[in-house]
Amino acid sequence: MTVSIALGRGRDGADVPLDLTELLATRLLVQGNSGSGKSHLLRRLLEQTAQLVQQAIIDPEGDFVTLAEKFGHLVIDVSEQTEATLRAAGERARIHRASVVLNLESVDAEMQLRAAGAFLNGMFDVPRAHWYPVLVVVDEAQLFAPVTGGDTSDEARRLSLGAMTNLMCRGRKRGLAGIIATQRLAKLAKNVAAEASNFLMGRTFLDIDMARAADLLGMERRAAESFRDLQRGQFMALGPALSRRPLSVTIGKVETASHATGPALLPFEAGIAEEMRDLILEPVAEMTPRPRERRTPPPDLLAQLDAYSAERAMPMAEAAPRAEADPAKLWELVSAVASEPEADYRPIATLYQDFQLRARIEGLGRDVLDMTAFRLLLATVRSGISAEHAESEEWRQAEAIAQSLPEDVQGVALLLARAALGGLPCPDDEALARAYGTHSLGRARRQLAYLEERHVIVLREEGQGRRVAFIGVGWQTA
Repeated sequence: MTVSIALGRGRDGADVPLDLTELLATRLLVQGNSGSGKSHLLRRLLEQTAQLVQQAIIDPEGDFVTLAEKFGHLVIDVSEQTEATLRAAGERARIHRASVVLNLESVDAEMQLRAAGAFLNGMFDVPRAHWYPVLVVVDEAQLFAPVTGGDTSDEARRLSLGAMTNLMCRGRKRGLAGIIATQRLAKLAKNVAAEASNFLMGRTFLDIDMARAADLLGMERRAAESFRDLQRGQFMALGPALSRRPLSVTIGKVETASHATGPALLPFEAGIAEEMRDLILEPVAEMTPRPRERRTPPPDLLAQLDAYSAERAMPMAEAAPRAEADPAKLWELVSAVASEPEADYRPIATLYQDFQLRARIEGLGRDVLDMTAFRLLLATVRSGISAEHAESEEWRQAEAIAQSLPEDVQGVALLLARAALGGLPCPDDEALARAYGTHSLGRARRQLAYLEERHVIVLREEGQGRRVAFIGVGWQTA
């Protein structure tokens, strides 16, 4: 069944339809400079489809919260939520089929990336039974899928860019139809923009953006300058959901409006300069700052556990020296940390803090394992070897080889060593990705080539899979 909406009118005055069924399968990219009418276009599209399909809107400026008043969208204020809550909210929104506006206007750029990434990942990871169709609209997409890093941390940028890539590259089979709008194509990651099959190109002035827009629409380079002549709310449309040939469309009217209105030109009356001088340059009373009181900050949870343990152990301190930590207990604690949900993809510092907390609860010192020792033991646990075999001389050789490598590759090396030691098949790409702490299978496969370059393994591709030999110990995978 085909369902269409009227997006606007063409130059001949006829309605320009947008095939919603086709749009769900082919995605949409909207581009235009500030003031070209992108937000108006998105609002028109959202209003016309609000009663037809579920919607999720990533709103960095709070422009679309007014949709809730007329169409019943749930507005989520990010400043009041944690990343875990937002990830769960994305999953529950799909399960309960709720249209949502993720309002990001009250948080800084770092939190905007983290919040958008967490929410989109929650929508993406929902079980197959809830893969209902959803229009996912991302305004100012260049903020969430930038070509290069900015003032935000690499971790936040990777989280957001990974979520946007999943939305545009792999979202179709999960029912997610990405609609992304950007001021500048040159600032938007190419692997995100390239997945759209429908385009609406608005007014653009920079040569590089006009050239890219013309390429996407299949127009000649000399025709690219026509994008400078487009009026506000006028776009060139192309794609299976819009038109098979570039088509000019003027976006129709909308029923709701943004809270944020543009500047209005009012009559200006200049004041008398001398009178203004007294108002503007009136002396400001400088207050003498009060001396700051030194207050002892409240102890954190780990410090409280330290204090409690010290008080409990004080009567016994003189009776017997503190015993060494039991290796079996350390193995148990690290195994518990490794078994937490999503532990494979969490930063090592977060996992180490979790381990320290568990160690203090068991009455062990916070420094029972330093970060380097914890990382190595965690990689050993994740490799799948048993605690008994981990004490063997053979495994000590494998650990010595792994310790000569960069820390982020040690987990991959020990996973391969475990498979080779037991004569098991070579781990698949997904297992290698978990060991490396990434969702990218290609990045995980590249670690095999790196280990071969470092003369740690010998890799041989065969018809039925891979075979890996561990150099120096003579082990081979099946």
